[in-house]
Amino acid sequence: MKLKLILITVTFTFLSALSSWANNIAAINQPITSIVVKKSDRKMYLFNGEKVLRRYRIGLGFSPKGDKKFEGDGKTPEGKYYIDRKNPNSQYYLSLGISYPNETDRRDAAKLGKSPGGDIFIHGRDKSPKWWKRDWTFGCIAIRNHEMDEIYRAVDIGTPIFILP
Repeated sequence: MKLKLILITVTFTFLSALSSWANNIAAINQPITSIVVKKSDRKMYLFNGEKVLRRYRIGLGFSPKGDKKFEGDGKTPEGKYYIDRKNPNSQYYLSLGISYPNETDRRDAAKLGKSPGGDIFIHGRDKSPKWWKRDWTFGCIAIRNHEMDEIYRAVDIGTPIFILP
């Protein structure tokens, strides 16, 4: 009985992993209508309507808790933005620009006497490995390079991105 239970568990685990792997190697064949980032979970989701098409583990700015207030604070912004550009020659292996800062971001930084900064992206990794550090960017959203290939192809300029705490 115990052996049967172990075999069922192993089989189920294997089939679950296989299903997840197969889902991730299939090309995204539906339009991406929005991107949602949950900073506290370190996850990013690509949506078509209400359907999650992909889920990714992410890295954030080196000081990830809280909303970005000014340049150099190491935080990833929170709120609704848009993908506003694609950079095939990014220092960090492809990148999608995020429309930070918006008017509210500029106003909030000005109240502090600071610049809001800019150049916030979803991007891959640079040539020096960062595997030992989860949150290492200056406020960007980092993913693995092979995932960036997929996202870069699938996401259009103008796609809304919701960055949640």
